[in-house]
Amino acid sequence: MRKRKLGSSNLEVSSLGLGCMGLSFGYGPAVDKQHGIAVIRAACERGVTFFDTAEVYGPFVNEELVGEALAPFRDKVVIATKFGFDIDPADGRQRGLNSKPTHIKEVAEASLKRLKTDRIDLFYQHRVDPNVPIEEVAGAVKALIQQGKVKHFGLSEAAALTIRRAHAVQKVTALQSEYSLWWREPEKEIMPTLAELGIGFVPFSPLGKGFLTGAIDASTTFDKNDFRNIVPRFSEAARKVNRALVDRLCEIARQKGATPAQIALAWLLAQKPWIVPIPGTTKLNRLEENIGAAEIVLTPDDLRQIQDAVAGVAVQGARYPEHLQALVGR
Repeated sequence: MRKRKLGSSNLEVSSLGLGCMGLSFGYGPAVDKQHGIAVIRAACERGVTFFDTAEVYGPFVNEELVGEALAPFRDKVVIATKFGFDIDPADGRQRGLNSKPTHIKEVAEASLKRLKTDRIDLFYQHRVDPNVPIEEVAGAVKALIQQGKVKHFGLSEAAALTIRRAHAVQKVTALQSEYSLWWREPEKEIMPTLAELGIGFVPFSPLGKGFLTGAIDASTTFDKNDFRNIVPRFSEAARKVNRALVDRLCEIARQKGATPAQIALAWLLAQKPWIVPIPGTTKLNRLEENIGAAEIVLTPDDLRQIQDAVAGVAVQGARYPEHLQALVGR
């Protein structure tokens, strides 16, 4: 697989990464541990070198899974994880945000152990904590970088001004936020800021939490523990309307001899050379499909056709329920 550098940093990764969250958390029951290891190692064997996890996924168990799966490949891969939540160690319950410098250090030490490694390649603040100045957060990660425990600093779902303030203290290597054909908000302020500062962009949910694959319609039912049950964009009424976007994507995919998921990922890769999407999956066949997107070259005419197709569809429903939407864009 081709490689890309995240912004102006020297952090080089595969052009597509693997979001590992769904193996343990968010979309129904966790997969069997051995199956999860097999998916991660299959990605590695097919050229993926960029793996994304977080302490809150599970919590904790996803980092453990990633650490065990990647142990034989550790020096050939880049592992990203995240801090920023206050998690009760007894029951795993989230108790809000916590980006106090002392807590960041504690999370780093715990993550290093779970990941079975001596360094975190990319350490993101998972969500901006309004109670801790971003300069203090950046300073805490800078200290970890100086100690060799962290290699690069990242932010997730941060506002443009916050990115600038953090970057002034410690260079931000990457921003992770949602971006796809059905969520293009970052194009307004975030992407110009990243381009100016030389920061890479790591889109999560690049397939619209599965919707852009074409496998979901108004009749789809989700597991009781699936996060999408509380997402307004995934209400039955919204899915019925939003299916029009996928239908147009499917038509373009047929013309290119590809799948809608592959076109959605190839479109992201075509936007900027410093964009590295991290689609997640629990299925080996979907992994193969996603990786195939890296070989698809979209011409200017293809990109115009995609733009024209999606411009005619007004996507219905918020991407987060209200209590989670309040945590983004700070």
